[in-house]
Amino acid sequence: MSTLELVTPSTEESAPVTDTSTPAREETTPARFRSLMTGFPSGVAIITAEDTDHRPWGMTCSALCSVTVEPPTLLVGMRIDSPTLAAAMHSGRFAVNLLHAKGQETAELFASGDPDRFAVTVWDAPAGRGGPHLTEAARAVADCRITQTVRVGGQRMVFGQVYGIRELADTEPLLYGLRAYRSWPPPG
Repeated sequence: MSTLELVTPSTEESAPVTDTSTPAREETTPARFRSLMTGFPSGVAIITAEDTDHRPWGMTCSALCSVTVEPPTLLVGMRIDSPTLAAAMHSGRFAVNLLHAKGQETAELFASGDPDRFAVTVWDAPAGRGGPHLTEAARAVADCRITQTVRVGGQRMVFGQVYGIRELADTEPLLYGLRAYRSWPPPG
């Protein structure tokens, strides 16, 4: 695993600072931060991985973003005590299942922690996979190899280089924001 390099912009790239005073603000608490982020809708993904016994693990995730297209890399945030994270760290890989608009029930199931979630979900395990592919709930799957990780509070940020993409359905993505699921609005 490589280490994280912090880069400080040069003074030529930085805008001049003219006012260094800090306006009065309310304290930033976890509840206020959570409230702030509910107003920032995102797509919904289920991260999957397999442990040493090839047992599938998975979790619903909205802490996902693209980092770069060269090499194609995704960033996923997972709780430190997540069994899905443990499986991914052991195998060195994971899959990102991007859900379609009809995948809400699966998103809720994988967010619930139900130990039998894979028994009631349609999935397959193609050769070379990063983790299980949720074939009925996902519109696309990205198989990723872990290139580095960084711990931030109770989360581990996992950088995954995408080595495979599987398109499953040409449908609208599932979104989550304002503490509710929605589908992408139809063109209009």
